[in-house]
Amino acid sequence: MESFDKLVRAEFDPETTYLNTASTGLPPARTAAALRDVVAATAAGQQGDWFADVEACRAAFARIAGVPADRVATGASVAVYCGLIASSLPTGAEVLTAEGDFSSLVNPFHVRGDLKVRAVPLERIAESVRPSTALVALSAVQSADGRIADLAAVREAARAHGARTLVDVSQSAGWLPLTAGDFDLVVSVGFKWLLGPRGVAFLVVPEDLGGLTPVFAGWVAGERPWDSTYGPVGELARSARRFDESPAVFSYAGARHSLALVEELGVAAVGAHDVALADRFRAGVRSLGHEPVPAPGSAIVSVPGLGHRQPGLVRAGIVVSDRAGHLRVAFHLYNTAADVDRLLDAL
Repeated sequence: MESFDKLVRAEFDPETTYLNTASTGLPPARTAAALRDVVAATAAGQQGDWFADVEACRAAFARIAGVPADRVATGASVAVYCGLIASSLPTGAEVLTAEGDFSSLVNPFHVRGDLKVRAVPLERIAESVRPSTALVALSAVQSADGRIADLAAVREAARAHGARTLVDVSQSAGWLPLTAGDFDLVVSVGFKWLLGPRGVAFLVVPEDLGGLTPVFAGWVAGERPWDSTYGPVGELARSARRFDESPAVFSYAGARHSLALVEELGVAAVGAHDVALADRFRAGVRSLGHEPVPAPGSAIVSVPGLGHRQPGLVRAGIVVSDRAGHLRVAFHLYNTAADVDRLLDAL
C-alpha cells in the first residue's frame, strides 16, 4: 500500500477535489510530459515512431483485458466501433440493450433503421435474451449511476440462445478486473479510468475476427501498411489490426504511459482503493439522509435529488457531475478519504 500511495503521489497533484473520472480521467504526470515532448518535437520537425506508441498501447490494453494483442484493434471512438458492429448485422436482426445505456454504445444500432432494437431494465437483460436475439449490447458499468451488470448471467443466456455479446467497458476498464475473452466483442475508451488522452479507443474481436467487414479500412489496416498507401489495400491485416483507425498519434504517445501506470499499480489494487472510497461516501451520504442508487461494489455513486448541488460544489473546487438530477461521484486512484470527507462536509 505504501508503494501504491507513493507512486500515485508522484504522478498526481490536482488543484481541485476531482471526483469526476466517470466523465474524464486525470492524466498522470508522465503522460502530460510525454504529450508536451511529442508536440514540441513535431513542431521542431522531428517525427517520432508514432506506430510504436500505438503498438505499445495495443499490447498494454490486451494485457489489461486478458487477451492476445492480435485480438485488439486501436481507434479513437467507441461509437465508431459500435457503428462497425452495427453494419455487420443483417436486416431485421434483434439487438438487446439496457434502458438508459450510453448513447455511443446503443445509438449506432438505432440509426441503422432496419434493426429491431429492444431495451429492457439492466437487471432483466439476461432473462430477456431469446432465440431471436442476434446481439446483446450493454455496458459493464452504467455511466449514469454506476450499476454493475451481471455479465456472467448475460454471457450464459446469450450462449444458450446463440446470441453474440458486445460489452462496453469504458466505465470499468482500469478499476474492475476484466476477461474480455469471455465475450464476443468488447469496446472501451481510454480517457476515463485508463487515464489517457481523448482520441484513444479499443475493440476486442474474436480469434476468427467475428465476421466483421472493416468498412472504414485505410492504409493502416493493411498487413504491410507502408505498402498499402495507394490504391486498394492489397492485403488486410490478418489480425484485429484490420479494424484500426488512422491513429490520433499525439493521444497514443501519451496513452502508452497512462496504461503503463495502470499496469504498475494493478487493476485489482486500483479497484480496491476506488471502491473503498465509494463505500465510505455511500455510508456518509446515507447518514445525511440520502439514499444512493444501489450499485454495490462500484466506484461510481449516484445520489438522487442532489444533482442541483453540482454547480455550487464545482465553484467550491469539488468536481462532480449532475446526471438527470442525480449527483454522480466517481472515485479513482488519485482520490483520498479526505476528498470523501470534504464532499460530505460540503453537502
